Amino acid sequence: MKLYPLFADLSHRAVLVIGGGAVAERKVAALLGAGAQVTVNAPALTPLLRQWVERGVVAHRPEAFRETWLDRVWLVVAATSDRATNALIAELAGLRRLFVNVVDDAQLSSFHVPAVIDRAPLTIAISSGGQAPMLARLLRERLETLLDHSLGALATLAARLRPRIRLRFKQPAARRRFYETLFAGPVATLLRQGREAEARLAAERALAGEPGTSAGSVVLVGAGPGDPGLLTLRGLRALNEADVILHDRLVSAEVLALARRDAVRIEVGKQAGNHHATQSQIHDLMLEHAGAGRRVVRLKGGDPFVFGRGGEELEFLRAHGIPYEVVPGITAALACAAYAGVPLTHREHAQSVRLLTAHCQASRDTLDWSALAQEKQTLTVYMGVGELATLQSKLLEHGRAPATPFALVENGSRAGQRVVTGTLAQLVERAQAHAVRSPALLILGEVAALAGSLAWFGAPPLGASVHDIGEAGRAARVRPPARQDDVLAALHQA
Repeated sequence: MKLYPLFADLSHRAVLVIGGGAVAERKVAALLGAGAQVTVNAPALTPLLRQWVERGVVAHRPEAFRETWLDRVWLVVAATSDRATNALIAELAGLRRLFVNVVDDAQLSSFHVPAVIDRAPLTIAISSGGQAPMLARLLRERLETLLDHSLGALATLAARLRPRIRLRFKQPAARRRFYETLFAGPVATLLRQGREAEARLAAERALAGEPGTSAGSVVLVGAGPGDPGLLTLRGLRALNEADVILHDRLVSAEVLALARRDAVRIEVGKQAGNHHATQSQIHDLMLEHAGAGRRVVRLKGGDPFVFGRGGEELEFLRAHGIPYEVVPGITAALACAAYAGVPLTHREHAQSVRLLTAHCQASRDTLDWSALAQEKQTLTVYMGVGELATLQSKLLEHGRAPATPFALVENGSRAGQRVVTGTLAQLVERAQAHAVRSPALLILGEVAALAGSLAWFGAPPLGASVHDIGEAGRAARVRPPARQDDVLAALHQA
């Protein structure tokens, strides 16, 4: 180890920064965050530095640098663009046994500014000794995804309890076990959920030796549509903390690969005509593993609360006293539309969006088809591949224009994404011609005409030219409601 790690308390201590450019501005911002009393020595300042000076946050010396200015400071930062000036400052600071950082010059520096992860009062610093600052920054970015922001509150709570913990547990081994429970058990979970008062009470009970409930819990995590880059940071943290992962069939292998390596993975996906696991069996698995004290992640494609039965699962967990959390995911309507280049709303084409599912008779019978057939809105239909003929006939029957554009997005956001476009009158024909299979999302409405011109991911849309779809969209906006004979004629042509 070439450098000795050190965290300096600069609160109310004088620090001198020589230089007034963008680099000096970043250094001053970090020093102010640490509570330092900063003086900037430079003839010219950036607008933000000038603003800080005018507000009295930073002192300013516009004249030439003077050696005597080093007499009363604790730390020096040289951030000029002249290496000779920086070298002189480093030499003079060294004679006074002052630590100095010379920006972008590791040899002249006696201390280095690390890449920092701030979970105050917890601070994590990464340094390459000035040799590879971009590598340190990359590591910081990766660690940021793994460390929850509630760690700061957890550290604060631990600090407040520390004297009593030392009195309660005289032996280091017993003390260590208590801290492990505190940092990885219900107290940490409650802080993540923003329930600080309950977390403090749970910590007090644990310190008093009162028996607690099982440490098992369930986190409902939305895995998104398949692209692992769309998984949320909180979802990634949950996967890395899981003992057991109960995942749907449509959760991609790439998302599962991000999970903790030794976590038990159990597929519980249901598929039309082939139910690997019923909902009651999923409930039983959650109860079994959480009841055994394990951390369970219920990993669902898309978002747990959008056609994902997340509400049913939370009701079950609450009825059985199992602690739970919910991590939202990017639902298919948002992801598929974005990856197909289809804005769900548009000032000229659609002022509302409807999310619906029509995969069975019961769900079809509850839909307000007259409302769904109105123009200037976007319909996003989940799990509708097997019901396209019914959707087409119902919408046409209730007055939706046959020329209304659609986009069928298969495997949205994944490497095998396909987008099939056309008009409502052509919906079944084009879907069959291109053998569209689940998972696929139907987007119907004037905005779907933009798929051809705004597509950016994967292969271009299939089934119709950009010109054809654009003309169809314009026709849909001006065509009056269809009569029954028009509907039958359109279906015959399709």
